[in-house]
Amino acid sequence: MLLLTLWAAITLNFILPRLMPGSPADAALAKLAQNGPVSDATKAAIEAQLGVPTGNILEQYVAYLHQVVTLDFGVSYTFYPQSVSELVSTALPYTLVLVGVVTIIAFVLGTLLGVLAAWKRGTWLDTLPTLAGSFASAFPYFWTALLLLFFAGYVGRLFPTSGAYGPTATPAFTIGFLGDAIYHAALPALTILITSLGGWILGMRNTMISTIGDDYVTFAEANGLKPRTVALRYAARNAILPNLTSFGLALGGVVGGSILVERVFGYPGIGYLLFNAVTNQDYPLMQALFLMITVSVLIANFLVDILYGVLDPRTRR
Repeated sequence: MLLLTLWAAITLNFILPRLMPGSPADAALAKLAQNGPVSDATKAAIEAQLGVPTGNILEQYVAYLHQVVTLDFGVSYTFYPQSVSELVSTALPYTLVLVGVVTIIAFVLGTLLGVLAAWKRGTWLDTLPTLAGSFASAFPYFWTALLLLFFAGYVGRLFPTSGAYGPTATPAFTIGFLGDAIYHAALPALTILITSLGGWILGMRNTMISTIGDDYVTFAEANGLKPRTVALRYAARNAILPNLTSFGLALGGVVGGSILVERVFGYPGIGYLLFNAVTNQDYPLMQALFLMITVSVLIANFLVDILYGVLDPRTRR
């Protein structure tokens, strides 16, 4: 199923960009047209320079499959003459660190708060995180990002408003650069954490409440086990399975980044790169990014299926 789904995703990845109206050379031709009419020879030269696909759709598909196998997606139309591989390798670490780390933190923190809220149901330890989570998750990413950008960036001037590091900094594995990078990533990270934490809290709380009423939890309590042991090793272990599925999807989507958040903050990650690729009909860059996102989601779900067997022995039968 993994291989079949991967082939279907690769094929759709080839088809979808070509369903968009226009061609990749239209943006360049539009700029030239501002200075006067553009001849057919000029248009052909620009298309040849950008490497616009030629031949029938079958020939393009075969060439595309060869690119997938060799991981060679050519040159980006938007950032010509940079190669797609160079662009992706530059942007990927920023997204993995920003979105990946924050997603893991939000999952762990939200799951623990959900367990606590369900175990202390009816008390302030339940009401406070539940209400706060519901309130925070009600706002979309970009709206929260704009609020933080305005108040913490422009009004308070507490954090930078764009970029992954300062204009005078040079990317390197040094304490100074890492500190500057963390400082610039603070607002995007806070945006993702605020808007995603509520979902983990509410999801874990709801499944935990239904699990607490099961017989094996009651039996564990009757045997005199500590409340912490019953909550974590018995109730939470089974209640976490739906959250684990969602975590697999979220972790697989890390490669795609948070497009709107990166766009608002001008953060040079995969999401920002994907936005520019779609806007400029950059086929090679779009196909490479979509393929990365698809493969990462499929692998993450595959690993979650394996982990299910570890957490729930019933699934091995």
